[in-house]
Amino acid sequence: MHTVILVLSEVLIVIGLSRLIGLAFKSINQPLVIGEIVAGIMLGPSLFGLIAPHIATSLFPAETIPFLNVLSQVGLIFFMFLIGLELNPKYLSGQLEVAVLTSHVSILVPFSLGTLLALLLYPLVSNASVSFTAFALFLGAAMSITAFPVLARIITENNLQGTRLGTLALTCAAVDDVTAWCVLAVAIAVARTGNFASAIPTIFESIIYITFMLTVGRWFLQRLATYYRRTGRLSQLLLAVIYVAVVASALITELIGIHLIFGAFLLGAAMPKNADLVRELAVKTEDFVLIFLLPIFFAYSGLRTQIGLLNRPELWLLCGLVLLVAIAGKYIGTYVAARVSGIENREASALGWLMNTRGLTELIVLNIGLELGVISPLVFTMLVIMALVTTFMTSPLLEWTYPKHLIKLDVVETPEAESEAEITTVSESSAYRILVPVANPSTQKGLLQLALALAINKRQPGLVNPLSLIELEEDYAFESTPVEADRLILQRRQQLEELINTLEPATTRSHVQPIVRISSNVARETAQIAKLEQPNLILVGWHRPAFSNNRLGGRVGQILSTAPVDVAVFVDRGGERLESLLVPYSANIHDDLALILALRLLINRDTCTLQILQVVTENNSLEELSYELQKMMEQLPSNVSDRVEIKTIESTEPIQAVVTASQAVDLTIAGTSRAWGIERQTLGRYTDALAIQCRSSLLITRRYSQVTSHITSVLPEVGNQEPTVKS
Repeated sequence: MHTVILVLSEVLIVIGLSRLIGLAFKSINQPLVIGEIVAGIMLGPSLFGLIAPHIATSLFPAETIPFLNVLSQVGLIFFMFLIGLELNPKYLSGQLEVAVLTSHVSILVPFSLGTLLALLLYPLVSNASVSFTAFALFLGAAMSITAFPVLARIITENNLQGTRLGTLALTCAAVDDVTAWCVLAVAIAVARTGNFASAIPTIFESIIYITFMLTVGRWFLQRLATYYRRTGRLSQLLLAVIYVAVVASALITELIGIHLIFGAFLLGAAMPKNADLVRELAVKTEDFVLIFLLPIFFAYSGLRTQIGLLNRPELWLLCGLVLLVAIAGKYIGTYVAARVSGIENREASALGWLMNTRGLTELIVLNIGLELGVISPLVFTMLVIMALVTTFMTSPLLEWTYPKHLIKLDVVETPEAESEAEITTVSESSAYRILVPVANPSTQKGLLQLALALAINKRQPGLVNPLSLIELEEDYAFESTPVEADRLILQRRQQLEELINTLEPATTRSHVQPIVRISSNVARETAQIAKLEQPNLILVGWHRPAFSNNRLGGRVGQILSTAPVDVAVFVDRGGERLESLLVPYSANIHDDLALILALRLLINRDTCTLQILQVVTENNSLEELSYELQKMMEQLPSNVSDRVEIKTIESTEPIQAVVTASQAVDLTIAGTSRAWGIERQTLGRYTDALAIQCRSSLLITRRYSQVTSHITSVLPEVGNQEPTVKS
């Protein structure tokens, strides 16, 4: 019982720490898996065992390690099954000839360099009991690995799955994955038998089993898929049969003499790629595997990683050499092969960095090598560092090589791509453009109606872009695979089209062009898109409960803080009318934006009226409109200025005065307080209170640029610039 309690305590610590560190790495735009691997290393002798050796020994005693090993092996079996399951033949449809050449060269070059490196490392850091052939084969295989799941996630997060680069990278990685696992299987067979000649029977048996699985095994699995289609659900019985098959296949490959993971991967790859079956099977399997079992594998690996073994400068130099060979072999091999195949320089370079990512796949390979005794703990530690560095460097180098503004120029021609092209064409014209982040299409009609009211004008073309970002939560979740991401994008686009078809009047619908993308951080991606596309305004929805604590937080707060354009936050009270407007004005740049947007609505809608409310208190005198605003008001056409009323009242409670006035209008437009520029955590006491108490719908404005034109272009006869009032 004592051992059981210890193991459960270890699991508790492992899951908690892996989530915490994983989220920390995710916040800096790195894959969650890097944080989880680092968390495992932190629990081992490299950190925890170094600073608190007695506590570490008490929490992770030697007698519990076999239990962690068993749990991690079970996790690996089902994780490899998921990798095989999600290896869709569609990935082999993009530029297959180029991909086969590129992927094989990207294996051959690092494999060759790895075997040459083995000549140096073998006499220095290898176990004497291991043959050079086994060591060289394994080191070459370790250098050749590309982590398909991590690469697929990076492609999806960067919305590259519809580009030439994305489709080529997926095809290369899929071919690389299959080839590299075959190379590794040979290396394991040689390691277990001692030499290549003795490994031939094992290799022959492996080929027979692979052939069996791809013929008889696939026939049997196809019957299961037919049963699934007939019943329409993945029953517990069917799931049990599949899980039994996974474990049985893993056992067979272990008995053959390669490794458990190959059987699980092979069964997943042989599964019929019925979209609904794959989705339901992956969803039911992955949560427990990814949340519970894989962190245990990371901890088990971390307990075997001893950075302290690198205790001399020459060992760190060897580690640097391993890293250099791994990066140079993979990048140069991929880059040269891609250039020879006719791929342009920038795409070839980006492809090289993508293929250089290794992640969890490398960690699986290294643990196999350590278990077999092919590599020593010192070499294991060097290669773990290499896996971490090569994975960590992929995202920033990809962004540097292939920045986001080039992605839309590389989109493969599809209906969705044509839609994006139309958006680009319009945005490059003189259109007044509003970007509208849409979290839930079913509840955002009022937000889009307001955006259309602001955008559409007879003198200036208007464009509203509902921006729907589908946030991915997990690194290896099925939804992060490109095929599933495309399905989610199509589904969200259909939901937005349904929403657009409800907008009135019907003639305005052509001015709405949705943008749907995958994202790992909605607020950050929104700010990046705003910087790239430079809309005139971001209009974001925010419901009343979000202001309940008078504090600014969540995605809306992040957008307000980071978006490099003017932002307006809409608190929808449910009213559909937009005939009467109220602007409480207190002479700061954010109130200026509120008044300018109100005037734009007034110009766009002939029946709209505006009341500018100025509240005077005992301590504050009347703050007049700025000179520029006064001149603009004077130059408004009479049919607009006649509908503007400036009202001044005295009150000891300005907020209550505005709340009372809001009862008689359809929309109140107010700027954030001056404190917004000082205290970023709040909208300011006045605006916070107004957001809670306002009786009408409320539009809160935050001005970023005093140069952005909101009404000048719809009043060609007015030559003056918009106001530049200083707060």
